[in-house]
Amino acid sequence: MLIHNATVLTFDEQLSVLADGAVRVTGDTIDAVGPSAELCLRFADDEQWNAQGLVLMPGQICAHTHFYGAFARGLYVPGPPAKDFPEILQRLWWRLDKALDLGGVRSSAEVCLVDAIRNGCTTLIDHHASQRAIDGSLDVIAGAIEASGLRAVLCYEVSDRDGPDAARAGVRENVRFMKQLNRVGAPNGNASAPKRIAATFGLHASMTLSDETLEACVAAANRFHIHVAEHPADEYDSLQRSGKRVVERLHDFGVTGPASIMAHCIHIDAWEMALLRETGTFVTHQPRSNMNNAVGAAAIDPMLRGGIKVCLGNDGFSNDMFAEMKAADLLQKVTHGDPRALGADKVLQMAVVNNRALASLFFDKPVGVVAPGAYADLLLLDYHPTTPLTVENLPWHILFGMSGGHVHSTICHGRVLMKNRALVTMDEAAISAQSREVARQTWARYW
Repeated sequence: MLIHNATVLTFDEQLSVLADGAVRVTGDTIDAVGPSAELCLRFADDEQWNAQGLVLMPGQICAHTHFYGAFARGLYVPGPPAKDFPEILQRLWWRLDKALDLGGVRSSAEVCLVDAIRNGCTTLIDHHASQRAIDGSLDVIAGAIEASGLRAVLCYEVSDRDGPDAARAGVRENVRFMKQLNRVGAPNGNASAPKRIAATFGLHASMTLSDETLEACVAAANRFHIHVAEHPADEYDSLQRSGKRVVERLHDFGVTGPASIMAHCIHIDAWEMALLRETGTFVTHQPRSNMNNAVGAAAIDPMLRGGIKVCLGNDGFSNDMFAEMKAADLLQKVTHGDPRALGADKVLQMAVVNNRALASLFFDKPVGVVAPGAYADLLLLDYHPTTPLTVENLPWHILFGMSGGHVHSTICHGRVLMKNRALVTMDEAAISAQSREVARQTWARYW
């Protein structure tokens, strides 16, 4: 397939902009990028897709999300509003995840995957919890992802909050799923066959993990995905348990490292940042969720300046990563009272460069870039800029011009998932109808 007559945004190191560009896709991979006239002549016999001037760019990557949270939308939580994040966890999220059965896990994931396709988010790193439906839950999510055509990294969040049996089941589910993917030749540990689904090992947070459970997890895996210091309660708990701050405690158990993801890291101090830098640990930032939960704003500028690999996730908010990029920039500006804080170029460092580096841990070809040899994860946007779009100002067009609503077509792994805003792989109406019924059942168990 040859997509031509497009404004191609490669998101390579030069942030190249091809005014009348073309991209050739063979199977699941990009094999040529260049001027339309040249590629149309070279590949005249290919299936032709005339983009008619639409913007073509790589599919977006989300570094931290929660498919299981879809049924929180519109859910009434009785009593006075939660006063802080620990209360939000106890009264909303930990009750909701225990209300899910495997049918709810599948339906909730499908809702999020439809949203991802519509908003052009083609790679998602999920962090799952369903404390009364643990065994097989990752298979259920994987089945929904396979059907959708999207790309994802999955894990189950191990936690002691519901007792030792649930903690052991969480460990077992992570180990089982990782071994299963290895047996079928997934990139996680075996790059012999290209796959769209990979795995890591999920942990909830230091404050819900005993020393014994952490030891069991570290004995089972060497890469992790965990929430860190999202609220000061996590730091206070760690100090009380161990006399160490959260990153220090996790580091001493072996949870840090260049294949591990620490989400949020809002209330860490300079010494914890130094540990993250020294160990090459990835950090993910979720500004819309942080604002919603009133947990504060992470020190993004200092972390980036220090070379920490800060990525961008959404924590289960909508999969419009354009909106997440805008929020990241605005949150830093209002927090510091300084319009110079962060900036669109640094936002792209997180959302494009660092997210791409994180995804490279799990997949055998690059994603998040339009270049020969990369997976064909592509978006077409009906964004028609009213000012010149150049290499120099591209980050500001991304932040202040583009949105998920501009996504016209979505391609992942060389497969068209949405064309001209019509979903191809998922029946949105049927999924929505099913989710309304499943949500009603889930809410009944929540009460």
